[in-house]
Formats: sequence, C-alpha cells, structure tokens
Amino acid sequence: METRNLGASGMKVSALAYGNWITHGSQVAEDGAIACVRQALDEGITTFDTADVYANTAAETVLGKALAGERREGLEVFTKVYWPTGPRAHNDMGLSRKHILESIDGSLRRLGTDYVDLYQAHRFDHGTPLEETMVAFADVVRSGKALYIGVSEWRAEEIRAAAEWAKELRIPLVSNQPQYSMLWRVIESEVVPACRELGLGQVVWSPIAQGVLTGKYRVGQAPPEGSRATDEKGGADDISRWMRDEVLERVALLQPIADDLGLSMAQLAVAWVLQNDNVSSAIIGASRPEQVTENVKAAGITLEESTMRAIDDAVGPVVTDDPALTKSPQR
Repeated sequence: METRNLGASGMKVSALAYGNWITHGSQVAEDGAIACVRQALDEGITTFDTADVYANTAAETVLGKALAGERREGLEVFTKVYWPTGPRAHNDMGLSRKHILESIDGSLRRLGTDYVDLYQAHRFDHGTPLEETMVAFADVVRSGKALYIGVSEWRAEEIRAAAEWAKELRIPLVSNQPQYSMLWRVIESEVVPACRELGLGQVVWSPIAQGVLTGKYRVGQAPPEGSRATDEKGGADDISRWMRDEVLERVALLQPIADDLGLSMAQLAVAWVLQNDNVSSAIIGASRPEQVTENVKAAGITLEESTMRAIDDAVGPVVTDDPALTKSPQR
C-alpha cells in the first residue's frame, strides 16, 4: 500500500483510507462490517475514517470493535464533529465549544481509544464564531485527545480564515475532506489551490460517485438487486443525482478506457482521484470484503496524460465543477 504525507505534516497515511459512512451500523450487519475492516487491514490500509453522526454514533462503535487489539501506533483513526447526534437537542449540533468538547469524549469512548489522529469539523458552522471553534480545537489538541485538526467541505475562504487561527494558536490544521470524483470536481478551481498554499491535503470521499463509476448502472436497466440505488435506508436518495440517463451514458464510455488498462471501472475511478497531487488519501467503503480487495489495486497506479484526456472527453459534458456548490447549512 502506497503511503502519502497528510498535507504538509509529517504524518503518513495510506493512499486509500477505509470509511464507514453509510454502511456500518446501518446498511451492513456488524459481522460483515468488521470483516470489511479486517480485510482493509490485510490489504495494508492503515487509515480509517468515520464520524459521530454516521448511523447516529453506531458507526464509531463498530469501527472501535473492528480495530480492537490492533497496534494503535500503526493506525491513523479519523473522526468528525458537527452534525447532530443523540436526541438532537439545541446543543447537539455545530462547532460550539460545548459541542466539540463533549463530542470528542463521546467519540473516543465509542472508538475505544485515548486519542484520534485527526479530528475534523464536518461542516463550517455559520452560527458559531470561528475563534470559538478554533480555540476549542486547540484545547482538544493540547489535551492529547487529537493529534491533528482537519475540516470537511469547507470553502476556500473558510479554510484560509481557519488557517490564520491555527497559525496563531499553533495547532496543526492539515487537511480538508471533500467529495471528489471524475464527476464531481468542485474543489479544483479554488479549494485545492488554497490548500496547496496552506499545506493542507485532501482526504477525498466518494471517489466512485457512490457506485455510479463502477459501471453497474445502465441506461434502461433496473439497478442491480442489493445495490445502493435500491437501498431504501438512504442509499437510493444519495445516489439519485447520478442516475440520470445522460450521466450513465457518459460513464459507459469509460469502460473501454478501463479495459485497455486492465482495470475495473472502480479501480480507474479511484486511480483518477489519486493522480491529483493534493490528494493525500481517497476514502473507499465496502459492504463486502472482496470490494476492498478490488479497490486497493488502484493504489500506486499512474495514469498517462493521454488517459486523463480520454477520461475528460468521456465524462466532460456531465462534470460538476462549480465551486459555489461547496457550502454548509445556514443556521
């Protein structure tokens, strides 16, 4: 497994991270979820990403069980704070000092660890002064409960403002976690240049566009049984924006490109995001261990410029790249 530095920091992460956004604690039974984590470890993945909101805290618990007994120093465990958990009372959401300091303790308890390697602000909080948020994060770091700080789905100007506070407070703000794939490129024009300048790396999610870039969905055909597009617990809603005929027609044009390289469509999609030199790690998820085995083969692959151009020609008309689409809820 290839490793990369997380932004400009000295910590190395596996080029592929394992994430449990909409699977563990909800769509996949606990035994199956743990089997996927064990397979990720066997394949050389050392970086694991979760969040307190995933399955309303259950995903953190499952991940903690799956990693129990592993050498802690050999893992990089990431989690996040912002979205509501528990009964959704008025202080159960956001980036207030109260919510951050209470949430980190809950996450550590569920994960079964004394610290997380990266604690991330899951969205920007328009209802809390940024100073309050960053001072709270500084206290989390100084207490030893997190080693590094990151953000997720923040706009370039928000990241710049946070970086100023991080510099003043002398805490390591090292990463951003955005959605990024061949089809969703909203970070390229503003967020990536800002992060390069500031020393933040991208830990990207949904590199296969929630399964659409696997090629399993075809125009005029019903989604395969058991696929995300048939999941009534939320998966079908998440993937619906990609299920338009014009998108599926363009995705189908990627098949011969993958075939020529001896790759699956999923491997091509993951390899594509890893070509961006600001990407520190790409998060993959799985409902079955064999999916992990397939996706890890994308690590270390170099795509030629001609291949990158062919991909752009195939999907260009349906690419989303408006930076304004990176936004947080107004509260």
